[in-house]
Amino acid sequence: MRIGIVGLGLIGGSLGIDFSQQGHQVVGIGRRSEVCQAALERKVVHQAGCDYSLLSGVDAVFVCTPIAAIAPTVAAIAPYLNPQTVVTDVGSVKAAIVDAATHHWPRFVGGHPMAGKTEVGLEAAELGLYVDRAYVLTPLTQTPADAVETVAGLVKDLRAKLYQCSPEIHDRAVAWISHLPVMVSSSLIQSCLSEPDAEVAQLTRALASSGFRDTSRVGGGPPELGLMMARYNRNSILQSLHGYRNQLDQVIALIQAEDWEGVQQHLRQTQAARSEFVS
Repeated sequence: MRIGIVGLGLIGGSLGIDFSQQGHQVVGIGRRSEVCQAALERKVVHQAGCDYSLLSGVDAVFVCTPIAAIAPTVAAIAPYLNPQTVVTDVGSVKAAIVDAATHHWPRFVGGHPMAGKTEVGLEAAELGLYVDRAYVLTPLTQTPADAVETVAGLVKDLRAKLYQCSPEIHDRAVAWISHLPVMVSSSLIQSCLSEPDAEVAQLTRALASSGFRDTSRVGGGPPELGLMMARYNRNSILQSLHGYRNQLDQVIALIQAEDWEGVQQHLRQTQAARSEFVS
């Protein structure tokens, strides 16, 4: 296939590497000519530039821009596409995107690869980023079936784990396991920063090890990504934050009451349940 990728960062660049390795012809669109040149030199894409007209004749387009730019980008590229071209995206929020994007291009299929790294940009792109990672498609009832099949086939080429659901169900689920952790992790870091005793604050930095590294990782990610999660998945994030706060209140109550059996039961439950989320 001839595949277009708009946005040559970590996600778009990794898609380009995989699809190029599989024999697809990949056309990359970037905002800056130096990024396009770097993508060509790394053999991430076969053709690259800043002009949307390069997408003329492609079979499928992956829009890999920030969330706020996805629908406007679909509108901008639409005049250059073949009527049968399939367009998809990689945004972590779906309900706010899919309706708007479908308005601009009826053959739009919402998509979300659950893959990423702390590093961003084309230089962080790598082969096999999506292997064994969840990749969710969120078509609407009116989305053409053959368009969904096309994107699903490409996802399978990436050796990702394919899931399909409505945009609304996606956003509620992802709020719990992706967006909430960002807010919790960032709040953990802010809590440590609030320590008023200078000696204690200095020691916390010196002692921070694997436990803090693991729980604070996503809170140290790109601020723009967390902001877009909060802005475009507001209701679901608020619901998950209230649920998390309720759990914290219960733990606080147990410790204040010196209910050590209750604390132990709480920790036993979470120890047993974690394997249901993370193998």
